[in-house]
Amino acid sequence: MLEITYLREHAQEAAAGLKKRGLDAEQSIQDILKLDELRRQNQNELDQALAESNQISKEIGLLYKEGKREEADKAKARTAELKDRIKELQQEQEQLKNSLDQDLVALPNVPIDIVPAGKSEADNEEVKRVGEIKAMPEGAKPHWELAEELKLIRFDLGVKITGAGFPVYQGKGARLQRALINFFLEENRNAGFEEYQPPLMVNEDSGFGTGQLPDKEGQMYHVTEDKLYAIPTAEVPITNIFRGDIIEDEDLPIKATAYSACFRREAGSYGKDVRGLNRLHQFDKVEIVCLTKPEDSMPMLDSMVEHVAGLLEKLELPYRILRLCGGDMGFTSAITYDFEVWSAAQERWLEVSSVSNFKTFQTNRMKIRYRGEDKKTQLLHSLNGSALALPRIVAALLENHQGEDGIRIPEALQAFTGFDKI
Repeated sequence: MLEITYLREHAQEAAAGLKKRGLDAEQSIQDILKLDELRRQNQNELDQALAESNQISKEIGLLYKEGKREEADKAKARTAELKDRIKELQQEQEQLKNSLDQDLVALPNVPIDIVPAGKSEADNEEVKRVGEIKAMPEGAKPHWELAEELKLIRFDLGVKITGAGFPVYQGKGARLQRALINFFLEENRNAGFEEYQPPLMVNEDSGFGTGQLPDKEGQMYHVTEDKLYAIPTAEVPITNIFRGDIIEDEDLPIKATAYSACFRREAGSYGKDVRGLNRLHQFDKVEIVCLTKPEDSMPMLDSMVEHVAGLLEKLELPYRILRLCGGDMGFTSAITYDFEVWSAAQERWLEVSSVSNFKTFQTNRMKIRYRGEDKKTQLLHSLNGSALALPRIVAALLENHQGEDGIRIPEALQAFTGFDKI
């Protein structure tokens, strides 16, 4: 959620930034500022009424002691008037605050300067490409055929047990999954991220805090009776660990990592994008989350991008990095870099990671602050990234490393799999 102080001081900048998303928000911002001014005027009148009421209450007893009964009775009548007015002002204040919050929640984050304007993935900027895209040998197959032939993944069993989008991994397929999770976690820990094991269900406050609610409510699995949501990513519970906290300066930055199963309804997905492991309702992912002081968040973003790139290079996968345009970014993001790996058999790029800086958008919702050297509190910046999501990594590994004698396991992964070939 955007800070109201930011909109007061940078209304034109915010409107211009939101145009990069294809959103004309100038009138919405002006309406928000008018509501804010009414709220501040109301609060000022409320503060004055409370102060006057407190002052008169202190004087009434003295007036009676001094025998000034008539003046004391007038003062009591005035406090009764003030009590009624204070109640009215408090109700108005609550209504104004709720209206202001609703309008603020409806605004997405403002893209930073280097984010390109655009409406869709066609307007994203490629900033880096690594690895050679080689022609596949004759007879190369897509991962879903390889997985079936080598008895690694059973899509039919997933349909039998649950439904489409819930595959069953078996044998070396299951071991490869476990190896990738351990590999990513170890690499993240070696880079200074503390490991967590979070819940797979969160409450409404947690979903709101990271921006999944109300924006992505229809994409989340909802346990209605208990008002809980299955997490779409470990970002949600990990960031909410610090909700409402004031963190001391010496404890920053906070760097956290976690493995979790992830659940997404993916409503409306169809066609080639959902074949095999391309798009699932349940999948495994290792996440990294950072909380930093504002001046440190862009350098932290750069280091996270470099870290994710290092993981893909160790897996010997061709990849590219995209800077997303305003219209293709998530609701909460101020800047996002997507990582895509090359699917050799499918001959197309597959997204495997998004690394984003949310600035104060999430921390304002969750009131995650830090106490600086001057002992004043200030909102932190939050960042997160996939390091990495497994399904499309597995797809790329199977397709890019397939040969006549099987699937080659990258050297960096062999210590975790216990085998060098499938």
